[in-house]
Amino acid sequence: MTDQQARISPPAPPPKAKLSGVWRALSLPMLVFLSLPIIALFLRTSPASLIDNLREPDVLLAIGISLVTTLISTLIIILGGTPLAYSQARGQFRFSRAVDTLVDLPLVLPPAVAGVALLMAFGRRGILGGLLSDLGIHIAFTPLAVILAQVFVAAPFYIKSATVGFKNIDQELEQSAALDGASSPQIFRFLTLPLSWSALLGGSVMSWARALGEFGATIIFAGNFPGRTQTMPLAIYIGFELDLNIALTLSVILILFSFLALIVSKRILDRDWMSG
Repeated sequence: MTDQQARISPPAPPPKAKLSGVWRALSLPMLVFLSLPIIALFLRTSPASLIDNLREPDVLLAIGISLVTTLISTLIIILGGTPLAYSQARGQFRFSRAVDTLVDLPLVLPPAVAGVALLMAFGRRGILGGLLSDLGIHIAFTPLAVILAQVFVAAPFYIKSATVGFKNIDQELEQSAALDGASSPQIFRFLTLPLSWSALLGGSVMSWARALGEFGATIIFAGNFPGRTQTMPLAIYIGFELDLNIALTLSVILILFSFLALIVSKRILDRDWMSG
């Protein structure tokens, strides 16, 4: 290999350490435990039953509500979370640690607590809900409440991923662009976004998957009204009591969506690591 080829070729990844058979054996019980419920669910649901249940009006409505609300909530998360993530990545302001902790808080809050908190904020007797009710605007137990619940629980996934992506960009590149006369919006649009797109896209996919599976906060803040606020997880809850086949069908669909989201996000991050 010539010196020029050595400079052009990317560095080879470090060799992987060989894993002993003891560690493989010790990891098997947990792997079986994590896999068995998923396998059992698919074995219990036949393709014919899956197709038949997909024709049920309540199933189609739940799928439609879930897809529409999660797409809207993901868009809101991207628009609102990107400035916050960039601020966290670029500036160490006075309360940055408190803000970082506040962003992480929905990740550890019990879902029921998140639902009650949203109700106290946006319900008819809430801090903002009371003012909005006087204006004839009602949020609780509406499709908007579904979206707000999804944004609350899923936003941290995007914000954390975007923050890491912004931090990995060499600030000297942005400073050089500023010295060349580029404005802050131009630097962000033409330099920062292209260099951090994989982290932003990966975080968006993970936030969408988390919003798709949201249950606890939604059922308290938005209720469980078929055709109005009943998402797939809520329909599974009702279907488990009334029709187990419907619950199994929606569970399989959610697993497939979640599995696809994980595959996409991992491929994005792996491609970014190889290119880096």
